[in-house]
Amino acid sequence: MKVVVGMSGGVDSSVAALLLKREGHEVVGLFMKNWEDDDDDEYCSTRQDLVDAAAAADVIGIDLEAVNFSAEYKDRVFAEFLREYSAGRTPNPDVLCNAEIKFKAFLDHAMRLGAEKIATGHYARVAKKDERHELLRGKDAGKDQSYFLHRLNQGQLSRVIFPVGHLKKSEVRRIALEAGLPNHAKKDSTGICFIGERPFREFLNRYLARTPGPMRTPEGKTLGEHIGLAFYTIGQRKGIGVGGTSGGAGAPWYVAEKRLDTNELIVVQGHDHPLLLKKTLEAEDPSWVSGRPPDQGPYSAKTRYRQADASCVLKLLDSEIKVDFATPQWAVTPGQSVVLYDGEVCLGGGVITK
Repeated sequence: MKVVVGMSGGVDSSVAALLLKREGHEVVGLFMKNWEDDDDDEYCSTRQDLVDAAAAADVIGIDLEAVNFSAEYKDRVFAEFLREYSAGRTPNPDVLCNAEIKFKAFLDHAMRLGAEKIATGHYARVAKKDERHELLRGKDAGKDQSYFLHRLNQGQLSRVIFPVGHLKKSEVRRIALEAGLPNHAKKDSTGICFIGERPFREFLNRYLARTPGPMRTPEGKTLGEHIGLAFYTIGQRKGIGVGGTSGGAGAPWYVAEKRLDTNELIVVQGHDHPLLLKKTLEAEDPSWVSGRPPDQGPYSAKTRYRQADASCVLKLLDSEIKVDFATPQWAVTPGQSVVLYDGEVCLGGGVITK
């Protein structure tokens, strides 16, 4: 069948295209450009990524098309990203990008090209069960990306292939090397293109106003001034501007709370301070892969990507969900996603509110 593969220039999507070509499919590569503002080589690697994608497509023997989704990205992802930061939350743009760009704008474009399926280099799997599609974790536990894909729906999953989802990263690199793909040793991209490797606060500073206010301990002692609540996140340790000596023991300071109504930043000493630990969270805008909420009951969940699964109990509220954990979770952050699992199956999740 005809499959359009989202090729980023990295090794994972290149091997995804290679494997599909070897299976006998008609494969077309599609390179997505999602950012134009300040798109220079110092921070954003778009130009080099396109060169790498084209070089890999040439070795594989497939055509590569470049398509510009910058306008859609700015409207659907970046605007929401800024809105969330302005509201004092810490959003995850990769989750939104997958739901709105990679599996919506890209999917629509691929269908117009006559594709029957699209494919990406994500480490996840799709299985069919009782006429429904399940989103499963990738076999490489260290690379599993189902967390970022939890907002995909049945219509999207029915058209998606994840060719490297059953492989370990080391196997993907080995396949690329043996096939002579020029990007077989290219390092993994981190973060999001529009920020790149630049200091995050410097980037936000260009789009969000600074509204300084007091930085205090939970007891009300003023330690200094923050530059604006949008520029901090729960659990942040570096860049707060408070040394480890004030307050006695010399333990490091962490951001524990952002009080929007009084514009106060609450900081605490010590990694395991009680204000940094939560056994219960609430989340809004729940999205379920199956199209309907799972039964209430015991599952496991993550409140951030790089985190071990935590045992929990799901409770369904009117338009929100409540998640009770067996053990306290560290630095639960409003704006991030809580994602629920039933064993290998990713059920979906919601946006943490408190």
